[in-house]
Amino acid sequence: MRFKDKVCVITGGGSGIGEIAAKKFAEEGAAVVIVDRNLEQGDRVAGEIRGLYGARSAQAVRTDVSSEREVRSLADDIRKDYPSVDVLYNNAAMILPKLLEQVEEDEWSKVIDVNLKSVYLMTKHFIPMLRESKGNIVNMSSLNGLVGQKQNAVYAATKGGIIAMTKALALDYADDGVRVNCICPAGVMTPLLETWIEKQPNPAATHQLLNDMHALGRPAYGEEIADAVLFLASEQAKFITGLAMPVDGGASLGY
Repeated sequence: MRFKDKVCVITGGGSGIGEIAAKKFAEEGAAVVIVDRNLEQGDRVAGEIRGLYGARSAQAVRTDVSSEREVRSLADDIRKDYPSVDVLYNNAAMILPKLLEQVEEDEWSKVIDVNLKSVYLMTKHFIPMLRESKGNIVNMSSLNGLVGQKQNAVYAATKGGIIAMTKALALDYADDGVRVNCICPAGVMTPLLETWIEKQPNPAATHQLLNDMHALGRPAYGEEIADAVLFLASEQAKFITGLAMPVDGGASLGY
C-alpha cells in the first residue's frame, strides 16, 4: 500500500473527485481528513471509509477554506490529532460560467477566494507539518488554466494562478524536501457536470460536444483523475515537482 500510515488532508473531500480520492487514499492505507464546507457530506464520506477501514481511517472537519481563521484552526486541530501530515490535496473549487462583463464583484471575489486563496491559506498553515514529514502538495488546477475556455474567464484565471503558484512553491520548498505539483483535467463526469449538462437547451448535443472535445472520445471519469492525484502524491513520483500535469484525454492536442 502506497500510503500506509500516512495522513492525507483533502479539501472539498465531501463529493466529486475529492470524495473518490479520499476513498482511494484510505484504500491504500492512509488516514484521511476530509475538509468540506458541507459537514453532512463530509461525514457521509468519512463514515463510509471508517466502515471499511476502521475508526482511525477518516474524519470530516467542516471548514471554509477561504477563511484564514478557520484554516488556522483546522491546522491546529490536526496537529493535535495526528503525528504528521504527509499529503495536502487542495481540491476545493467552484465554477462561474459567465462572460466577464456579467460577473458581479462579489461573485468574482468568491470564486477567487474559494479556488485560489484557499490554496494559499492551506499551504501557509500546513507547510510546517509538511516540512516535518517531507510530504507533498497536489493542487487541483484545470486545462482551463492552460488553454482558456469561453464564458469561464474567472475560473480560468484562478486555475492559471494555481499553476503559477504551484511552480513557485515547488522552488520555495524543494530544499525542505516538499514536492508541489498540480493536476489539469479537462471534462470530468462528476455529478456537478452531469447536472450542468441536463440544464443545457440540448443535453444530448452538449454531451456529444464534450465527447468530441477529447481525443479519446469522452470526458474523464472521476476515478481517472483521482488515480493521477495519488500517483503524484506517492513515492512513484518522488522526482517530480513543479509539474502541471494535463489529464485530459487529448483535449489539449488541438485538431
